[in-house]
Amino acid sequence: MARAPGARAGGGRARAWRMLRFAVLLAFVLVFLIPVYVLVVTSFKSLQEADPSTAWNLPRHWGLGGWRAAWTSLRPGLENSVKIAVSGSLISAVLGSLNGYVLSKWRFPGADAVFTLFLFGMFIPYQAVMIPLAGLLTHMELVGTIRGLVLAHVVYGIPICTLIFRNYYVTIPDELIEAARVDGAGMLRTYWSVVRPVSGPAFAVVLIWQFTSMWNDFLFAVFLGAPDSWPVTVLLNNTAGSGAAAVNYSQQMAEALLASLPTLLVYLLLGRFFMRGLMAGALKG
Repeated sequence: MARAPGARAGGGRARAWRMLRFAVLLAFVLVFLIPVYVLVVTSFKSLQEADPSTAWNLPRHWGLGGWRAAWTSLRPGLENSVKIAVSGSLISAVLGSLNGYVLSKWRFPGADAVFTLFLFGMFIPYQAVMIPLAGLLTHMELVGTIRGLVLAHVVYGIPICTLIFRNYYVTIPDELIEAARVDGAGMLRTYWSVVRPVSGPAFAVVLIWQFTSMWNDFLFAVFLGAPDSWPVTVLLNNTAGSGAAAVNYSQQMAEALLASLPTLLVYLLLGRFFMRGLMAGALKG
């Protein structure tokens, strides 16, 4: 049976519209990947070959000299960043989960006011708390230490972590919590046996959020850290601003890639849970 001319015309317009959208998306992808291409090809060039005038050219001789120099330069900062980001994100996730659980399923008088105060903490800029935070860490003898940086990040990350978990936990049917209470389970037992097993997407969101925030932090690290506790962002900045007469572009590009790989790996491993966990409480939260 022959298709009507109007149907053929409509199908052609729909196909043309899809091709146009695909072309626009492809153009955005190419624009996004251009800096990545320059970073990658320059990182494998020699010191003599790495030059802004030849940034678009592929290396004539592929080498790992820039990567070896980048690893030697950034290794202490990478180790510090791993200690800060891994421990800090795990502690933030646990505390945020417990806070969100209590505020959503074990409500108490004034719970809404407490939750509002948590949310208020999200809107306080870093710069506003830097001086009192530095004084507090100095009094606790934690300034300039990795433990002090972890504490600062955890405290500042509790509001957003609590919000994410609270909005996720309100989607859990209250009947499950009531059934656990009837069976004699207390607050912690209910959390461990009923709530925790279904918290994977929310934990993925918080871990990605906090890990990325702590790994990319520069302000806390500079203001509250010391050379022994500086993360990779500070060392990367110091290398870029070293003021050397001959700029080692291959090393700098390799350092930029090396510093960004951990967050990329985290997104690749947990990214499929990110949007699901982030939007789980959007309708009811």
